[in-house]
Amino acid sequence: MVSKQKILIVDDDNNIAELIALYLTKECFETKIVNDGEEALREFASFRPDLIILDLMLPGIDGYQVCREIRHTSDVPIIMLSAKGETFDKVLGLELGADDYMIKPFDSKELVARVRAVLRRFQVKQPSPSSSEKCVTYPDLTVNLTNYAVTYMGRQVDMPPKELELLYFLAASPNQVFTREQLLDHIWGYEYIGDTRTVDVHIKRLREKIKDNPHWSIATVWGIGYKFEVKNP
Repeated sequence: MVSKQKILIVDDDNNIAELIALYLTKECFETKIVNDGEEALREFASFRPDLIILDLMLPGIDGYQVCREIRHTSDVPIIMLSAKGETFDKVLGLELGADDYMIKPFDSKELVARVRAVLRRFQVKQPSPSSSEKCVTYPDLTVNLTNYAVTYMGRQVDMPPKELELLYFLAASPNQVFTREQLLDHIWGYEYIGDTRTVDVHIKRLREKIKDNPHWSIATVWGIGYKFEVKNP
């Protein structure tokens, strides 16, 4: 028998958490509810969920910090929930490594649909044992999508999964120009309405960690988007 996919629900409002669990259980997911950040980190290690639904406003350790701690060791999909709808809060959540962001109150059917969509995207990007390694190499830079590692100037650079995926996507298609909308679609799976700034924020973070090289650079194409520019020797 196929085992159920496990969802960890982290919300200090138990009524909301139980409602989410009810809908997901009806869709044949196994769920576990926790009500604060410290408990979330403990249960993450023991429950080993396939996806986390994470409220931002938690007592003690907030959702941003929980996401940051989990991203140090895992790329498990995370959907953030928040009553805050400002672009800054959404961009910050995505920058820390969240895969999606939903604003309360939300429609239960939409939540279930997004859970399934995020899980599908995550499963697609997981390498099978027989798959070839996904890796691009340039002078002073190696981006390995198979094991989520970036080596720059001989040292490994830590970065959230979405930053790494964006860098790999650009570097795997040298000199090809992509619009912000195309990058949102390829990296995040669908368009975050009005949030093309998400791409700009991630590019800014990449440039802070990966400086331009005499042989290549992350170039802005004004009025269009970005490209990984490879320069002729």
